[in-house]
Amino acid sequence: MSKVFPVRPREPRTAFVLSGGGNQGVSQVGMLRALLERGILPDVVIGTSVGALNGAVVATDPVLSQVDHLEEVWTDLTSEQVFPGGTLRRAWNLLRRDDHLISNEGLRTLIDGTGVADSFGELAVPLRVVTADLESGNELVFAAGELRPALLASAALPGIYPPIRLDGSILVDGAIVNLVPISHALAGPVDRIFVLDVSDPMTDRPLRSPFDVVVRSMAISRDQRFDLELQWVPPEVELVVLPPPRDDRDFFDFSGGRELMNEALALAHRALDDHELRPDRQRLRRWWKRLFD
Repeated sequence: MSKVFPVRPREPRTAFVLSGGGNQGVSQVGMLRALLERGILPDVVIGTSVGALNGAVVATDPVLSQVDHLEEVWTDLTSEQVFPGGTLRRAWNLLRRDDHLISNEGLRTLIDGTGVADSFGELAVPLRVVTADLESGNELVFAAGELRPALLASAALPGIYPPIRLDGSILVDGAIVNLVPISHALAGPVDRIFVLDVSDPMTDRPLRSPFDVVVRSMAISRDQRFDLELQWVPPEVELVVLPPPRDDRDFFDFSGGRELMNEALALAHRALDDHELRPDRQRLRRWWKRLFD
């Protein structure tokens, strides 16, 4: 008599998508903690700008101790670290017609301090970093080679940080072409996508500086592209968008990070609870399909 072995469903193939959003990227730390606390681990991570940096930390090793380290990095972060040099230096750069206002040395130091891997090949989880080619206007995605130059390019706010010359291209912040890069999660087999979006334009948020205007402009443009990205997600793929807490700080303000991370953590757990409890025939069909794949 032949034995009958139970069929165990395979684990769903999972993507994390992390948006850009400047200092609002602190909330992604709480979202990442919520996902990892529930044992939800990524098979691929896609990020733009600050989301690429946060995503690279988790892709280096998707464990809670990495989130602990990322939390400390964000908690200790100051405006002077990210935007070194005073007003006079920025004005001098503008007068001498340079291609940027602020040196990216502080950004380099920040990236080094996160402890990310040196190359894409050393990551525990595949990572996709979204950048924009300043000459062609094309969206360029890095998935191999040196990691830190790609992260530096993805966060190079145009006109503020210097563009990065890499592989024959002049690269700037990927947020100008794709602030929430959901479509890149569909490049390979995937069953569910968790979107860590902190790019809400918050049109009633005060505009206190030119940098607030830059971030607001990118976030507004995000809405049209975001709608398009959502249309590309097939119905059989489970999509969960985690909500960010309200963040009224101006672009230079890195205070209150721990409170925002804690609030984002609570909101993410609540959203995940709601998603798990919601009746969804598509999710049941996907589960049944995975059972016999």
